[in-house]
Amino acid sequence: MTRDPRFDILFEPVRIGPVVARNRFYQVPHCNGMGYRDPTALAAMRGIKAEGGWAVVCTEQVEIHHTSEITPFIELRLWDDRDIPALVRMSDAVHEHGALAGIELCYNGMNGSNLYTREVPMGPAHLPVATFTYDPVQARAMSKRDIQSLRRWHRAAAVRAKRAGFDIVYVYAGHALGGLHHFLSRRYNDRTDEYGGSLENRVRLLREVIEDTREAVGDRSAVAVRVTVDELLGDDGLSKAEMEDAFGLIGELPDLWDLVLGSWEDDSRTSRFADEAFQEPFVTGFKRLTTKPVVGVGRFTSPDTMVRQVKAGILDLIGCARPSIADPFLPKKVEEGRVEDIRECIGCNICVSGDFTMSPIRCTQNPSMGEEWRRGWHPERIRRKTSEANVLVVGGGPAGLEAAMMLGRRGCEVALAEGGESLGGRVLREARLPGLAAWGRVHDYRAYQIARMPTVQTYLASRLEADDVLAFGFSHVAIATGSTWRRDAVGRLHTKPVAIDPAMPVLTPDDLMSGLRPAGRDVVVFDDDHYYMASVLAELLVAAGCRVRLLTMASRAAEWTYHTMEQHRIQTRLLELGVVVDTNRGLRSVGAGEIEVFCKFTGKTDRVACDTFVPVTARLPDDSLYAALQARQGEWQAAGIARVDAIGDAWAPGTIAAAVYAGRRYAEEFDLPEHDGDTVPFRREITELSTADPQSGSRSGITRVEAS
Repeated sequence: MTRDPRFDILFEPVRIGPVVARNRFYQVPHCNGMGYRDPTALAAMRGIKAEGGWAVVCTEQVEIHHTSEITPFIELRLWDDRDIPALVRMSDAVHEHGALAGIELCYNGMNGSNLYTREVPMGPAHLPVATFTYDPVQARAMSKRDIQSLRRWHRAAAVRAKRAGFDIVYVYAGHALGGLHHFLSRRYNDRTDEYGGSLENRVRLLREVIEDTREAVGDRSAVAVRVTVDELLGDDGLSKAEMEDAFGLIGELPDLWDLVLGSWEDDSRTSRFADEAFQEPFVTGFKRLTTKPVVGVGRFTSPDTMVRQVKAGILDLIGCARPSIADPFLPKKVEEGRVEDIRECIGCNICVSGDFTMSPIRCTQNPSMGEEWRRGWHPERIRRKTSEANVLVVGGGPAGLEAAMMLGRRGCEVALAEGGESLGGRVLREARLPGLAAWGRVHDYRAYQIARMPTVQTYLASRLEADDVLAFGFSHVAIATGSTWRRDAVGRLHTKPVAIDPAMPVLTPDDLMSGLRPAGRDVVVFDDDHYYMASVLAELLVAAGCRVRLLTMASRAAEWTYHTMEQHRIQTRLLELGVVVDTNRGLRSVGAGEIEVFCKFTGKTDRVACDTFVPVTARLPDDSLYAALQARQGEWQAAGIARVDAIGDAWAPGTIAAAVYAGRRYAEEFDLPEHDGDTVPFRREITELSTADPQSGSRSGITRVEAS
């Protein structure tokens, strides 16, 4: 296939100072939960993106000095020369495929509590640290000597970055995550010297660091500046108008401008709260203020939207973080005329949760993300079949779809049997809930791929029993029949069924997703799941005319969505809709027309009127078929069955991302010997201790070894 000519503009080269990007696809810096702990896995992940056609592939934020680190978060470090080899590993992986490697140097300033080094943080003012948690740490105001030291440290880090092979070296002043942002913003900067007060003064340190960096590396490496263009705080913070004035002062200094919005939570909103390219009004106009190329983001998944950004003079380079995670080969697919094969980002931010939980990045759409080195998975390729084994996949939800698709790519003969009238399972049901329409892309991508595979046959309205499976003659069977929400309120709080008066109507999430609605107006949603489900059901019920109370033992609604950076937006929306968010309270009993609740702290109880009770607690795997087949294992050999596995929610209910991952893993491993559980089933990097004195200079105190 050939590229559609209307996308030609996306493949024009762009000069960035002394280097040239081969096209306009730019993977902006993004965190990944691997950092200094997993440098080889990180390098492999970035290298895959370069292979996929991204012209520029950047690191996450890279700590430049021990006085500014963000433990417990795991990013890259460039504190001294000993950190260079890990970064070389990444730049080499990117260069291997002809892309430019970018590094985002960051002095975190007031964003770092320094919990590891125990150094006192520094910033423009005497203020508590501005972190994601309420650490009891305060930063001290930097003196002129401190500012000179920061400039020296940043310059040294830039030189190390150049030695590590990076083509683009960042100066980071965005997302309220770096000290340079704090100096820019009147929200944090109350200084009265030449680094505070007027815009020209607040820009001074950024100007100096840009100039220092250009002097240090500008002969070979481009200098990029990532900056917040609007803090969304009006006159209390940076505004677009003020940043336009700032461009009048420093617009020509760097080789590239990388424009971001507000904080990270503002810039990377979930699809539930923002559409593709929602940042456009905020970044429009800056390109007219500088002759240097401009990159910006917008969860871009549509090549047509990308083209419009360039033709309208909004952006020169199409910045992507989450879309590059969902599909590392997005540029190649556009280039090769395979736009329909793009694995579109659904904007769920499960990728962000890796950084927040200090665990390797994951993706709902792309289960190979973070597993490129650990398990040797590739987003577009999988090893061919090693036998004539055929597979019956029972269940067309996310796990079954992924398994069938990847088995098909291996060349296996596959039958996909779905009990319902359409494929998709929970994905399609949940995609009909408020704000989750984009999640339907999980089904759309896989169903489209499967429909084109001659070795995969799909059978709808095919609810199978054990006798059916035993009669078909498949050598391998994957049970992906999903799960069912419990109606007895069993979950974290209650591990045994709650006594519920039969007179109280109970609707589960499954009931509501199937179209059932409460008979009365007063509804209590008991959230013991703490992810998104209870909150979207509350929205659904309000739209149906109900008065909703969301009851939770947590201190916030949808507590876990803190890790996807949307909790505050969820709670805001609920409150604006009139939902009563009843936090730190648990369920005691469910009577006729009322429920008894108790205070998490005092145990004091009271009663709440209720016409319908909606428990969002735990799920049970729909594993009856799997159990029936296991009970008849003695009949497998005669039926030609070698192995039966339950995967996804049918094995253990989890996220959609976990189900998709389970499907990929099954396709990778179904024909391998069953793992005994006695060894680690993936590669990991282990720190090997040295007996040498690390201060002697003869050997480093630690080395990295790769273990299978």
